[in-house]
Amino acid sequence: MRITIMGAGSWGTALAKLLADNQHKVLLYDRAQNTIDEINTQHSNLTKLPNSFLPETVKATTDLVEAVSFSDIIVISVPTKVIRGVLGEIAQVIKTPKLIVNTSKGLEPETHKRVSEVTNEEIPENLLKGFVALTGPSHAEEVIIGLPTLVCSASENIEDAKLIQTLFSNTSYFRVYTLTDLAGAELGGALKNIYAIASGMLDGIGYGDNARAALIARALVEMRKLAIALGAQEETLYGLTGLGDLVVTTSSRHSRNFQAGVKLTQGKNLNETINSIPMVVEGFRTTLAAYEAARELQIETPIIDAVYNVIYLRQEVQTVVKELMMRSLKDE
Repeated sequence: MRITIMGAGSWGTALAKLLADNQHKVLLYDRAQNTIDEINTQHSNLTKLPNSFLPETVKATTDLVEAVSFSDIIVISVPTKVIRGVLGEIAQVIKTPKLIVNTSKGLEPETHKRVSEVTNEEIPENLLKGFVALTGPSHAEEVIIGLPTLVCSASENIEDAKLIQTLFSNTSYFRVYTLTDLAGAELGGALKNIYAIASGMLDGIGYGDNARAALIARALVEMRKLAIALGAQEETLYGLTGLGDLVVTTSSRHSRNFQAGVKLTQGKNLNETINSIPMVVEGFRTTLAAYEAARELQIETPIIDAVYNVIYLRQEVQTVVKELMMRSLKDE
């Protein structure tokens, strides 16, 4: 099939290779002309992702009209921060119904909306064929070199989920499960980034495996409470898009959110940290959205609060960790 990928960053590039490996025709869209030129002439995107050598069947363009008209399936692989704007641009040139597949993981601050909700607002109903979230424990750095990866295709329409499952799955390194709890899949993928920042903070101040294990366990409890209140089904949070994504993101140095947490312990403020990381840290904005949502829902979220206090109130990491340890003793 013909598939359009919006965003030639690390994940968009890895998915382009995957789809080409699966014998699909892929067109990558990006605004950076140098990136597009590298993909079309050198068949690589090494500035965005090491080892990203692409099949010659992968093409790239800066022409939005060409990208949108290329296929009936549009994969969104841009930071959540710009998704509403990108969808708005797509809406201005779209002519026929499209199936939107989102791979970004985040919540919109102030509105606290998931990407599927933003998509429903930006793309006219008669031109939105369906929405699928492709999400789970996956690092582009491993997918691009063919290391085994398992994710979920989540949609309220099971047929859409199965279609994406078929297109992206192969028998060598990429396996896709289906899921109809779209809210749970999106929330798990977004909230885990906050805990990855927290895990990086613990690593940055020299804490060990005991502390990380405790963080993951308590993060799952906290994530479950907030996600259910926001519409998720509990069992989803124990699967690939919940626990699976939480474990990989809090435990791997491939995670830009983990890296950001480490840097926050090194005397860098928020702006310095953002500027020192070449890729977007989704967890910063999601921390703000989750903190605000938890306040509105009156849900206790001590780990989210701690990350918020470091990022937005500029508190020292050691201070917020000490406050967590000094909380009242309670039953697990």
